[in-house]
Amino acid sequence: MEITLSPADIAVRLLCTLAMGGAIGLNRGEHGRPAGLRTTMLVALAGCLTMLEVNLLLSTGGKGPGSFVTVDPMRLPLGLLTGMGFIGGGAIVRRERMIVGVTTAATLWYVTVLGLCFGAGQLLLGLTGSILGLLILMALGRLEDRMPQERQATLMIVITRSAPDAEWMRARLVAGGFRINSLAAEFEQLSGTEKLNFELSWRAKAAAEGIPTSIRELAAAPGIALLSWTPLPR
Repeated sequence: MEITLSPADIAVRLLCTLAMGGAIGLNRGEHGRPAGLRTTMLVALAGCLTMLEVNLLLSTGGKGPGSFVTVDPMRLPLGLLTGMGFIGGGAIVRRERMIVGVTTAATLWYVTVLGLCFGAGQLLLGLTGSILGLLILMALGRLEDRMPQERQATLMIVITRSAPDAEWMRARLVAGGFRINSLAAEFEQLSGTEKLNFELSWRAKAAAEGIPTSIRELAAAPGIALLSWTPLPR
């Protein structure tokens, strides 16, 4: 890290930081993630400005004669990383059985570190980290969309006396690739109907949406008075 900075040095570091933060922000924004273009650029810029301030304070480091005060500029980036931990923690949300926002929190932490790299003048290290980060967010994101993931849903079926029994329903679900985690039944004597509540899990690609074909076929079975399909949040 250089002791003295010229305006050109500061401009190059700021431009590299904004370009990197913008590229990552565009990737996150097009996927509808909370940490979009403005957020990532501001976080990266905060890291860069922090390291520029550290760089400018290097010449004032040390302690004067007869003074007990020690100037430690490196406390600035350490404090920034600690603060980003709180911001990243606020992006993590628990929705029923799922936890979301972890990648968003990691992205904020990551662009902060990249901003520190560019602000410190480590342009090659910052550029390498930016390329690797974009590859992880873009290429591996597409790979995750193609990988089978665990899904869960609740299925409620109201059947009449003319419908097949619960065991037939169970066999159809298992044949459709579902795993039955639990089954609860309610009987209505006056109407002669039976309500079955299934908790199901199955594996499907992350990009796969909509109602599975086997569930639509089950809804068309004779004696099915009502079928309700409710996927749980991922």
